Amino acid sequence: MHPRSGRLLGQVRYLPPHEGGADVKPAPFAYHAPTTVADAVGVLAEHGDEAKVLAGGQSLVPLLALRLARFGHLVDLNRVPGLGEIARVDGHLEVGAMTRQAVAEHSPLTASVPLLARALPLIGHFQIRNRGTVGGSIAHADPASELPAVALALDASLVVVSPAGERTVPASAFFLSTWTTSLEPEDVLTAVRFPVWDGRCGFAIEEFARRSGDFAVTGAACGVALGPGDEVARVAIAMFGMGATPLRAADAESAVLGTSAGDVDATEIGRLAVAPTDPPDDLHGTSAYRRSVGAHLTARALTRALEEAIHG
Repeated sequence: MHPRSGRLLGQVRYLPPHEGGADVKPAPFAYHAPTTVADAVGVLAEHGDEAKVLAGGQSLVPLLALRLARFGHLVDLNRVPGLGEIARVDGHLEVGAMTRQAVAEHSPLTASVPLLARALPLIGHFQIRNRGTVGGSIAHADPASELPAVALALDASLVVVSPAGERTVPASAFFLSTWTTSLEPEDVLTAVRFPVWDGRCGFAIEEFARRSGDFAVTGAACGVALGPGDEVARVAIAMFGMGATPLRAADAESAVLGTSAGDVDATEIGRLAVAPTDPPDDLHGTSAYRRSVGAHLTARALTRALEEAIHG
């Protein structure tokens, strides 16, 4: 193979440095295409922090191309079978980490988790969703992304494989900071388990973005379940774009729990939700602006979820 297009080294493809001009191509890396999860874990364990998993690549590839991130080894999971399946298992919807977002969006099984079904069409553009994966978005842990907030709101479990075997990590312990999770360098996220809520439930997700397809400036995902007397028996409120990770609004949830659905003051709950947050100032908006918009979106999501739970 011509050296400018890379040369094959067994199962590894080496990409040479970009010659001249601005850095608009990735730094050199070795490419690995394992065909089993065990092989992928082995490569990651061998190379440690120098290795990175490649799923859909919709977030990672731009970072590499702009040289905002560098890894000596990329471990592509696209040839590993069995990671792109969706199934109902023991009260959960189990979504394989390599499931394309568009596949999950259009799967009839996804309807069993309405909050997930409503979040998926909000991700980027359809071209992004055709390639992007559910697990990739969650593992990338962008604080403005919809799927991490949905996973946190629904108390999803993340299935992780390492050299020590398989374990599950609750979403509440998974997101540590911007683009940072509890995954170790040798870990592979293989599936996400979203609980399926039963009974009289309502769900809503609201977000504000500058343009359609952009990352949200801020947003809120909400789920409620009503008891026999229309009291709120279960509530989940998660916000995104309001900090370094998606955030559960614990104080707001406590204020809603046990209240009659018709007596919930959604505006006040929105204020409670954003009160402890410290969102960033950036070119998209100030911290105060994010809190104001976040409170409004939380109130609107909660109102819609309650209405759906009441009226079906």
